[in-house]
Amino acid sequence: MTTLPRGEAADVHRAARRRRAVAAAGAVCAGLLVLSACDKPTPVSTVTVGQDSVNSEALCYNDGNALDAKSLAKCAKNAGDIKSITVDTDENVRFGVDPKIADAGWTILVNGRQFTESSKKTYRTIPGSAFFNAQYGTQGNSNTVSIQMGANPAKGLWSFKLKKA
Repeated sequence: MTTLPRGEAADVHRAARRRRAVAAAGAVCAGLLVLSACDKPTPVSTVTVGQDSVNSEALCYNDGNALDAKSLAKCAKNAGDIKSITVDTDENVRFGVDPKIADAGWTILVNGRQFTESSKKTYRTIPGSAFFNAQYGTQGNSNTVSIQMGANPAKGLWSFKLKKA
């Protein structure tokens, strides 16, 4: 038997439970503090060719708010380290965007010029040959393809380099 007076053993268990609850609450608060110091990730866009795909966060994004022309041009110029993917002209190039991008409408630009009409779908497929065809103004062995969120004004920009196989 226990040597504690009647009812004191239950108090010991309650105190231990209370300490665990306070420790858990402290851990949650510390975790939230760490997360609040992080940058909020931007929506992601993806380009897929065959079995290969690349994805990217935005070069320019203001949490879904409008970007002025000056900041958009600055972002497009600073697109030095964009991801690339090799495209066989006989394959399809598939574009996928985050639902946030689709809800605002998005357009594909090639070398800074509008290439498609605006879409509110999260997925779009275009023949690879279209990206290396003089008829579409996309000749050469490499082209920069951008996804622009929103039309007028733009709300974000994602860029990729398509290289001819």
